[in-house]
Amino acid sequence: MNHDPRFGCIGIFDSGFGGLTVMRAIRELMPYENMIYFGDTARLPYGGKSSETILRYSLENAALLISQGIKALVIACNTSCSAALEQVRAASEIPVIGITEQGVEEVLRLFPNGKVAILGTRATITSGVFQHQIMSRTTSLELYSISCPLFVPLVEEGYIEHPMSALIVQEYLRPLKNRGINGLLLGCTHYPLLQSIIQNELGPEVQLIDPSIACAEKTRASLAEKNLLNPSTHLPHYQFFVSDDPEKFRLLGKTFLNYPIEHVQQKRAEQFKTPLLN
Repeated sequence: MNHDPRFGCIGIFDSGFGGLTVMRAIRELMPYENMIYFGDTARLPYGGKSSETILRYSLENAALLISQGIKALVIACNTSCSAALEQVRAASEIPVIGITEQGVEEVLRLFPNGKVAILGTRATITSGVFQHQIMSRTTSLELYSISCPLFVPLVEEGYIEHPMSALIVQEYLRPLKNRGINGLLLGCTHYPLLQSIIQNELGPEVQLIDPSIACAEKTRASLAEKNLLNPSTHLPHYQFFVSDDPEKFRLLGKTFLNYPIEHVQQKRAEQFKTPLLN
């Protein structure tokens, strides 16, 4: 067995399928990196749960992946980032990259001024994590925040192309009509799957921001800084874990990843309470 840490895996977790959009971006940017993905499908969605519960789930998810010997951890769930990013980072000896931070960076990079809307789960929007981080660094932006609790179940159940999805998007985005919005941050990793419907509703003049690409770039930079980039040019090894319904994940997951998923193992994150929960 090769114990060179550069050949280790990048660990990624999300409440379900959405983080596969981040894995997809990492795969496109770093095609030879090995990866382990965990989707906490037994306990999704996280968006309506308390911050204490989300923190516990997130620490358990991180502990599960760290137990697999990963070299870096990507929290590909904005809801988890809002409740647990700093705690997971403080308890981890490996680089921890949060999708939320990269969303903030993209907003600030693309929009030095103007009007930007943020879409997220109820927990993410209520936490104010995006709003606080953005407004602490600029006074030139006008922010509009909207929680969209039905978006995740729509995507998870495969209703991306269903007519009711367009109606629900229309209803949630109604407050943004005639506001002169310049940009919109997709503050949940599931939302890129609804991107065409959202763009159609808002019009081509509104720029949508998907933080997954910036998250992949940050992951590469973090690995490079620690001399952990995989030097191999062999086909990478991907592992997929879920806490419930592995077959559904295997079938629906390829829509998110744009890559076939051959095998999914079932693991329950609550079994992994160490070392992060001690």
